Amino acid sequence: MRLVRAIWRLMVGVKDVLVLIFMLLFFGAIYVALSAGPPPVRDGVLTLALTGTVVEQPSKPDATALLSGQSGRVKEYALRDLVAALDAAKSDDRVKAVALDFDGFLGGGEAAMGDLGAAVSRVKAGGKPVIAYATGYTDDSYQVAAHASEIWLSPFGTVGLMGPGSQNLYYKGLLDKLGVTANVYRVGTYKSAVEPFIRSDMSPEAKAAAQALGGALLEDWRDDVVKARPAAKVDAYMKDTAGAVAAAGGDLAVAARNAGLVDRVADRRAFEARLAKLGGEDDKARTGYRTIRLDSYVKAMVDRNPRGPIGIVTIAGTIVDGKAPLGTAGGDSIAAAIRKGIADDDVKALVVRVDSPGGSVIASERIRQALLAAKEKKLPIVVSMGSVAASGGYWVSTPGDYVFAEPSTITGSIGVFGILPSFQGTLQKLGVGADGIKTTPLSGEPDLFHGPSPEAAALIQAGVNSIYSRFLGIVGAARHKSPAEIDKIAQGRVWDGGTARQLGLVDGFGGMAEAISKAAELAKLGDERGVRYLERPASLQEAAMAALAGNDDEDRGTTDAFAGLAPSPAAEIERALAEVQQIMAGPSVQARCLECGPSSSAAVTRDATPGLFALVLRWLWS
Repeated sequence: MRLVRAIWRLMVGVKDVLVLIFMLLFFGAIYVALSAGPPPVRDGVLTLALTGTVVEQPSKPDATALLSGQSGRVKEYALRDLVAALDAAKSDDRVKAVALDFDGFLGGGEAAMGDLGAAVSRVKAGGKPVIAYATGYTDDSYQVAAHASEIWLSPFGTVGLMGPGSQNLYYKGLLDKLGVTANVYRVGTYKSAVEPFIRSDMSPEAKAAAQALGGALLEDWRDDVVKARPAAKVDAYMKDTAGAVAAAGGDLAVAARNAGLVDRVADRRAFEARLAKLGGEDDKARTGYRTIRLDSYVKAMVDRNPRGPIGIVTIAGTIVDGKAPLGTAGGDSIAAAIRKGIADDDVKALVVRVDSPGGSVIASERIRQALLAAKEKKLPIVVSMGSVAASGGYWVSTPGDYVFAEPSTITGSIGVFGILPSFQGTLQKLGVGADGIKTTPLSGEPDLFHGPSPEAAALIQAGVNSIYSRFLGIVGAARHKSPAEIDKIAQGRVWDGGTARQLGLVDGFGGMAEAISKAAELAKLGDERGVRYLERPASLQEAAMAALAGNDDEDRGTTDAFAGLAPSPAAEIERALAEVQQIMAGPSVQARCLECGPSSSAAVTRDATPGLFALVLRWLWS
């Protein structure tokens, strides 16, 4: 026993020493990261090497995963930072040109790409050349690149214009094999979020609605691209890409050039030589040209903490109960930020930026009530819808005095559902019985072993019906229509922004700039357009992790043309499993639009298998 105790004391001593060393290194790194100012901006080419996704509100990196080198986290770029950097660059004499490097870019939603493309056009209109390069262009990256002065493509690359369309997974067959029953409670003919659990394919109603939405989004995308690049033969190329490739002798890159989609087919070395002519050579740089790094430029030129009179409330990601970190719309977190913001008499108006497919009804109502408190203080509220503002995302938009959307915004989905799994078939397959007593009809309900009783099922459905009626009333009051009128265009159906405007669900087309101008007009602020962001400030740990994570603009990720045209199979499976887990987690009523696709603010993960260092860190923190 003495030997065992001695070994144990030795292990504890080793752990204490490792913890001390780690803490010293950790806090030393925090000090260095937080005390370092932005590097000076020199003359050169502002390089946007976007190796990740564009989102409304980036999530914060996990400390343990980051320090272990196993974060599995794809980079997220804040749309507002990118737009602000481009707007600063158009009149900055140090910026000789702008480079858009799309190798490794994962998109971010049609409306967001429209905003980014418009910012690129403003740079070009200011007399600065904008040069785009990619090995494989997708719908999202090409929508932005179309606004550039020159579009370059790798000789091994392709332009893959696919248009909206996807395959959804349906789990009824699997649930039947497992003996799991998905007890569904819903209102809305088109509330197809529950269909994967009760069908093996799309219902005709869901397919018709999805087809109409996809067609509208494709038309909006086409209009943006053709306006930016009128000489491109977009329609012919998309209708017969294989024919265009055959006519080019089987060369995909040449086919894209022949269709006018790109200006030059050349390798990266030629692309970098072109940038060196524009911004100057730099033999010490890996690229060979004088580079202005995006992260350095944002730190130097973009005010991250403005104090203007227009408060910006960001509702990004799935709406969840309680508190949540940035990048996920926690009902309590956002409501607290709004309360704190409107308590400041310097805030004269609110702009609510929504990029969310919805989620928890309770959390959505929590946010709505906080916005109504702002209205009680006579603060005008203007809503700016991003790529997605549907279901609960529309619920939180209803307090707006004026609602802006883009034609490509996905909105509507005014419907409610709940799913309760029960396992009577599973127990039967396993040969397990379940029995007990009741003292009232609702004792032990909902019964997950035998399925909900008729009384419990009726009660749950009544709750869903009640919330749907309330949803109709809230929307009707906001849009000055009767609940019956809203019901005709609700029923859980998803609409594009153009149709939503025709139906009276939104007031006008525009992005954040238009929303800010409208808020200033309603608040009678004259020419004042200054904003402040009403969101929970980053904690010391989050600030340190963000500083340590940095933003390596030169990490281009995959350069395979076809790898970038389709989502990662692992990521798709992970997303599907996450949706199943969230929906089947238990009895909850949700106003959520699963058919809208993943939120543009949702984090995308790669292989997150923990390494040895990650395991050691977890042991040290335990």
